[in-house]
Formats: sequence, structure tokens, C-alpha cells
Amino acid sequence: MMKRNYIPLILLFILLSCSSDYLPKPKGYNRLDLPEREFIALKNDVPYSFEHSVHANVEPDSFNLAEKSWINLNYESLGGKVHLTYLALDTDGKDIKTVVNDAINLTAKHQIKAYGIEESMMLTPKGYTGVVAELSGEVPTQFQFFVTDSTRNFLRGALYFNTAMKNDSLAPAIEYIKVDMIHLINTLEFKK
Repeated sequence: MMKRNYIPLILLFILLSCSSDYLPKPKGYNRLDLPEREFIALKNDVPYSFEHSVHANVEPDSFNLAEKSWINLNYESLGGKVHLTYLALDTDGKDIKTVVNDAINLTAKHQIKAYGIEESMMLTPKGYTGVVAELSGEVPTQFQFFVTDSTRNFLRGALYFNTAMKNDSLAPAIEYIKVDMIHLINTLEFKK
């Protein structure tokens, strides 16, 4: 007889416990194991040299194969690429004013999605002038820079990730590669 009294109570509990307000839990963020920092000298035959991470593969730029001095640093384990484009100044109408304006305009195109763009000028240990731009928000590139000797050479770099993830989940990888890019800038030397 006692069991009969529990059956309606159990059925009532089951009916009240079901609701249509269920929300699925968000997917977990990727776990990133950041490698130890170690740098090597660039071995490519290009008009510049620098030290880059041993964890980044140097590859020709697939966007413009005709430009042999354009390369990518591919961080396969982190899903990011640093695109490096080099221009020789005073050739084919590429004066310092034109290429700097182009670089600034390329960064400014991200203002549509960026929450903010922080730009800062710097002087490298070799005496080159550089501008670093850090972009915040859901932008395709979070860090860009250019470095020039103002007379002959101009190098521009931009960090991209091949993923649709939110930038907050990529933050550890972004910060890791940004430090590597600053090391690249500080060790950059244009060949004569």
C-alpha cells in the first residue's frame, strides 16, 4: 500500500521536472599548449634577415608567387600565419609616402569591425622606424606592423588565423605570436 502512494508522487515529480527552457552548454575552448620560445635566423634568400620562432615554418606567400621576397611564417600548431610583404622603395612609384599610406589604409579597413586600433611608433635597435598596430574586436588580423629604413626598404607584417573562433579564445595564441613578431622587428636587418 505504501508503494501505491509513491507512484503518483514520482509521476508528479517527473512531470514538473521537465521544462522546455533547456539551453545547451557552449563548446569548450581549445586548449593551447604554447611551446617554449626559441629563435633561429631566417635562411631564405630575401633582401632582409631576422630571427623567427623555430615553431614557425617559413613558406613562400601563396597570394603572390611572383614576389619572391614575400613570405609567411606559419604557426601550424597555433593555427596562425604572419604574412610578410617586402617592397623596395623608389622603384615603380613606390616611394616612402605611398607605401606608408597604403599600410595605414590597410589597417584602417578593419575599423568596421574593430573596437579599437592602437598604433605606436618605434625605433628598432638597427635604427629603423616602425609602426605597430594592435587591433581589438572580432577582426581578421589582430596585430600588424611595418618597418622601414625610409630610403630603400619597407617590410610589412600582419597576423591572421585560419579559424572562425572568437578572438577571446585565441587570446593566448595571439599574445604568444605578438611577442615573436616584436622579436622579429627587433632583430630585422635589411641587406645592402
